[in-house]
Amino acid sequence: MPLRPPVPPFTAETAARKARLAEDAWNTRDPERVAGAYSADSHWRNRAEFLVGRDAIIAFLQRKWARELDYRLIKEVWAFTGDRIAVRFAYEWHDDSFHWYRSHGNEQWEFDESGLMRRREASINDIPIAETDRLFRWPAGPRPDGHPGLSALGL
Repeated sequence: MPLRPPVPPFTAETAARKARLAEDAWNTRDPERVAGAYSADSHWRNRAEFLVGRDAIIAFLQRKWARELDYRLIKEVWAFTGDRIAVRFAYEWHDDSFHWYRSHGNEQWEFDESGLMRRREASINDIPIAETDRLFRWPAGPRPDGHPGLSALGL
């Protein structure tokens, strides 16, 4: 089985690297690229949706990014141990009527020995924001180096 580094057991450095790689991939809004980080039989809970497998993940992400436009995400490690990482995150997006939102959440991740995520549990809340209250204002794609993270932004 090919490795998807960093692999467990995680350290503070490798957990932070894994979270940043995930953030960068999600910010591409490329469902196939994102799904490649998950095991073929990965189990997800995203809000009230339960998914199993990469095909279901790809379909979910296609629906998500058709609805959540101009998506920008920041993740931050909350805790880690062995083969698990907990992150908190926030992302900003707008709907097709240009109503802006900041979505806050927590994820619990479990990885297999090759570094693929085999389980993802996500709890997320959406808060309407004014366009002028946006904090994530970089060009489409991964967050630039030097852009503040969640703690530095006071989130």
